[in-house]
Amino acid sequence: MAEIKTTMAGNVWKINIKTGDTVAAGDEVVILESMKMEIPIESEAAGTVTEILVEEGSFVNEDEVIIKLD
Repeated sequence: MAEIKTTMAGNVWKINIKTGDTVAAGDEVVILESMKMEIPIESEAAGTVTEILVEEGSFVNEDEVIIKLD
């Protein structure tokens, strides 16, 4: 099982996937907002989204697991 983690702290601005979606390595899955900039978070592995651990508008820390893949 793979995990997608944040690269920096910020607010979850947009979630581009939903549970059950298939993603490829490099797909943009979430956009964070930090310091008035949009930071895309990409999947590092291919798989099916089994769990989304954040909601739009929530705050996340650096290296926080936000999505689980199978």
